[in-house]
Parts: sequence; C-alpha cells; structure tokens
Amino acid sequence: MRGDDYQQEGIFSYISPEKRVPADHPLRPIRKMVDEILKEMSPQFAKLYSDVGRPSIAPERLLRSLLLQIFYSVRSERMLIEQLQYNLLFRWFVGMEMDEAVWNHAVFSKNRERLLNEEIAEGFFRRVLERAKPHMSDEHFTVDGTLIEAWASQKSFRRKDGKGNPPGAGGEVDFHGEKRKNQTHVSTTDPDARLFKKSKGSEAKLGYLGHVLMENRNGLLLETFLTEANGRAERDAAMLMAEAIPGGKRVTLAGDKNYDTQELVRELRRMNITPHVAQNNTNRSSAVDERTTRHAGYEVSQRKRKRVEQSFGWMKMVGMLKKVKLRGIDKVLVALRLPRGRPARQRDHSTATESS
Repeated sequence: MRGDDYQQEGIFSYISPEKRVPADHPLRPIRKMVDEILKEMSPQFAKLYSDVGRPSIAPERLLRSLLLQIFYSVRSERMLIEQLQYNLLFRWFVGMEMDEAVWNHAVFSKNRERLLNEEIAEGFFRRVLERAKPHMSDEHFTVDGTLIEAWASQKSFRRKDGKGNPPGAGGEVDFHGEKRKNQTHVSTTDPDARLFKKSKGSEAKLGYLGHVLMENRNGLLLETFLTEANGRAERDAAMLMAEAIPGGKRVTLAGDKNYDTQELVRELRRMNITPHVAQNNTNRSSAVDERTTRHAGYEVSQRKRKRVEQSFGWMKMVGMLKKVKLRGIDKVLVALRLPRGRPARQRDHSTATESS
C-alpha cells in the first residue's frame, strides 16, 4: 500500500537530539573526551572574559563548532553556521537545543578571533596528547614537513619597491618574464607568505611550511610547528621539535633525505638521538654512515616514517589545510593548531631559529 505524502509541519517534537544520535556514532567518544578537556580548561576561559557586559558565545561551544568544521570539511564559517541551523548532529555535538537560535556568522568569527590564541590552542592540544600517551611510543619518532598554501594568489606577489609593470585595466599585473624572488617581492594579500617549491620540478607557490613530530607506533602527532617557507626551515624545525622529546634515554628520529646534513646529524647525536634519516648519496656523501644503517632498526624506521604522509593527507583533504582561509602566520598558527615547540633538551640555539 502506498503511503501518503503528508507534509503538514509538526508543532512539537518529543525526541531530543541526544536520542537521535546513534549510540555507536564515532562522535560520541570524541564528545566525551572534548567535554572533559573543556571542563579542565574552564578556569583558563574565565580569565579571558569580563564579569559584566553582553554575554558572548560560550567558548566551549565555539571550540566544539570548530572541531566539527574540521571533521566534516565545512569550507567556511558561514556554511558552518548554516549547518548548525538544521543539522541535528551538529547541534547535539555543540550542545544546542532543538529550537535554540544560531549565532550570526560575523559574530562567530569575531568571538573566534578573541578566544583562540596560541595559549588556548596549545593547552587543548596538550590535553588531547595526555589522553593518547598510553598508545604512544617513547623511543621511536619521525619528523617531516609539508607546504601549506597561503590564501593569496600569484598576482599579489609584487615588487617591494613599487616598480614593475603597472596594473592593467582589470587591476591585474602581467608578471610574465619577470624574475620574482622573496628578497625583492612580497605578497600584498599576505605579507607573511613566501614563494617556495617543495621539490625540484614542482610549481613555486605562496605559502608556509608546516612541520610535525610523529611517534612511530601508531602514527600520532606529538609536536606541530609552523614556519616561514625557506630552505632551512625543515631542518631548523626538526631540531626545535627534537628538544621536546623527553630526555633520559636514547631515542631514534627518522626523516627523509632533506634532513641528511652534517649539521643536523651531528646535533641530534649530541642530544642523544640516533638519526634514522634517509641517506642522500646524490653527488655527495651521506652524513649517516654504516654505524647507523647496519642495524635492523634503521630499516624499520624507514618504513614507519612514511605514516606521516597519511597525517598530511588527512590534514589537507579532510581538515582543509591544503589552502588555508586565513592570512598572517599568527592566525594560521592558531587556526591549524600548530603550537610552538618547548625546549626539553639543552643545546646551542644559535643553529636554529623560529620564523614567525
């Protein structure tokens, strides 16, 4: 028997969002963990707000909303607010009632900028790591970097002295045939971005370099870092992140051929870290010799280090980090949840600098 296409709207609903979400939904354990972390951070949130004035968006709800934006690849905050209007799963995760009014997207953006800073982002990141510690290796690690495209076009990359071809009728500048370098040019849209190419033969793009430190057992990220895009950034960031590895026993640190330099290998060994970096023997001698490569653990590290590409793939394809929607290294640093490394091992800081 064919059912009726009855479209009369109901006035009341007796089922809460809590009951509509399946008991085995993957967001349920995430929501439980996030609520525990936000409860711990409540005193930290209280210091950021005044006791008088108009109430803002609750910081707990704001952070839950931003997590949803990453998990479900919502490409803008305007679309996130639209989803919160009618998506019951989103409302349940954020903690909103069925008939509760949703915020204006401009108000949401303003509150996000006021709340999220490096301290808040790092505090949240650290508490997530504390809950993952039982599953992490404390002996074998991997470091790697990736190019994160800036929210700026190639046409915005113009000479610092104002010279060059004048803009055309449509406001565009013809830069064909012009040699463009970071020393003489800067992006008018995002001055912090740098023209950089990750490998030979690839296209040079405006962007930043993101760096991660991964433990090799399950591929969990322990440290994240953001720097200006330049040729030394990956190695400098590797040394800074290596400092965050707890001392006391010898550990291994894997990496690709870009980390095979005499300076980095010597510094890691001085920090009681065995450099399991891939050998670069192209027209040169590798800094890693048979004292390291003869051991079976070296081959294991070379296999395990490739797991870091899975993290980069998820970040860019799902987490919307392929091309960030913010401008300026400070905003990108916080938005990407890339806190700066904290020294845990002593060394000479003259060999590495943090670009910011």
